[in-house]
Amino acid sequence: MGRIIAVANQKGGVGKTTTAINLSACLAEQGMKVLTIDIDPQGNTSSGLGIDKNSLENTVYELMIGSCELEDCIIPSVCEDLYVLPSNVNLAGAEIELIGINDKEYILKTYIDKIRDKYDFIIIDCPPSLNTLTVNAMTTADTVLVPIQCEYYALEGLTQLIHTINLVRERLNPDLEIEGVVFTMYDARTNLSLQVVENVKENLKQNIYKSIIPRNVRLAEAPSHGKPINIYDPKSAGADGYRDLAREVIERGEG
Repeated sequence: MGRIIAVANQKGGVGKTTTAINLSACLAEQGMKVLTIDIDPQGNTSSGLGIDKNSLENTVYELMIGSCELEDCIIPSVCEDLYVLPSNVNLAGAEIELIGINDKEYILKTYIDKIRDKYDFIIIDCPPSLNTLTVNAMTTADTVLVPIQCEYYALEGLTQLIHTINLVRERLNPDLEIEGVVFTMYDARTNLSLQVVENVKENLKQNIYKSIIPRNVRLAEAPSHGKPINIYDPKSAGADGYRDLAREVIERGEG
């Protein structure tokens, strides 16, 4: 049965979408069959995986409001074994359209439960806010992977996110767990990055991935070319970081 991991942090700019794109692509590179679900109205994961999000007829939005079937909106990506359930700006209206609908927190789960056996991994990129879309991702997921940027306010917002995960666990998805924390935008030249890592390790009783994603120009460039880092620049430090993370994620599932 496929593992479903939501990539979430309501603090923007922490490398959440970068992690969803590149973890998905590196898992596929390791021979896993992967579905990436973009549930962020910005649609950056979709475009970062080579999809022209604005020309799509069916996206996660049409799926959630019931105007298309799941098979209508899953499309192949730039990598072999990697498929995408894309989104675009239309999804921003879903929040309002779902008001008053029974069990609106479980709409995505209802669809994904039917196909989870077809994939080894399903990675969900959440919006950088705690809304109906993020809650849908968390009721669908088994675990939440939290990217944390190595900067001074890293722990701010994390407490809130953990509180939200606990609320979802209590009320909607008792099996939800924290997959772990991954450090992004790590700059080995600064003491700050090192201090942030140490600070989080001391204060957080969560699993922390050994793989650390460096601050890397090639990683920042790759999405504008519609390619994950392992295709855009396979020898870059960013590609190595996400390959390490993919291997760790696979091993954790086997353990």
